Amino acid sequence: MISDVLATAYLARIGASRPAEANLAALAELTERHVLTVPFENLDYHLGQEVHLDERVVEKIVHQGRGGACYEVNPAFGLLLEALGYQVEILSARVRRPDGLGAPLGHLALRVTVAGDAYLVDVGFRRNPRRPLLLGTEAVQYDPDGAFRFGSPDQGEFDLIRDGEPMYRVDGRARELAEFRPSLWWFRTCPDSPFLQDVFCSLPTVEGRVTLKGRTLTRRVHDEVLVEHLSDDIEVFEAYHKHFGITLDRLPAEPVRPEGSRGIAVE
Repeated sequence: MISDVLATAYLARIGASRPAEANLAALAELTERHVLTVPFENLDYHLGQEVHLDERVVEKIVHQGRGGACYEVNPAFGLLLEALGYQVEILSARVRRPDGLGAPLGHLALRVTVAGDAYLVDVGFRRNPRRPLLLGTEAVQYDPDGAFRFGSPDQGEFDLIRDGEPMYRVDGRARELAEFRPSLWWFRTCPDSPFLQDVFCSLPTVEGRVTLKGRTLTRRVHDEVLVEHLSDDIEVFEAYHKHFGITLDRLPAEPVRPEGSRGIAVE
């Protein structure tokens, strides 16, 4: 568990106040604030930096103004929630890709129990809901970022579906964080890893989403999509700072994508 001082700094980082009690309303507010302030990004994969699964990610988010992918930001958020009195468990999932389901342990999400009810909380996916989703029901749950529902359970697994499209298949068994270390190593080192195909940084906004992928800045405002190709390094540095609050001393290396490989769709 993180210290009270670090939890206070974390709350300030996401622009949230400390809840008086660990209830559902506070969980919804904390989750939405996290989604809207902490980017989904893979910059360290291309800066030659280590990617961690422990409290060091909290330091990265809080003191460096950074974000990360699911293996980083979901455990970090879980540590904050535990410090605030929530019961948190780690879940694994298989991501739905164009060629089928990905590998087990390919995605990490959270199960948070409040007043006897369990909720899926995910602040580390390219199209995650902004608010907790009640588990154990197949009813549609409306969220600012879409209409979500869970598919019928099948041998302990169930799909998360957004606007009629399956996103990933959740395994209902609680996991230990250490179980994800081999998968993190694969994502970090294998040429086929989707995190090595592109450099991306993406953040939902109240009006839509802003994404910087390489040198292409895409802003979605309601139904309008604005695409800008940045001309030089200075514009890229400025875009990271302006849109994501990230200050870098060097830019991530541009990846060489193997023929036929697929990156991650983050727009």
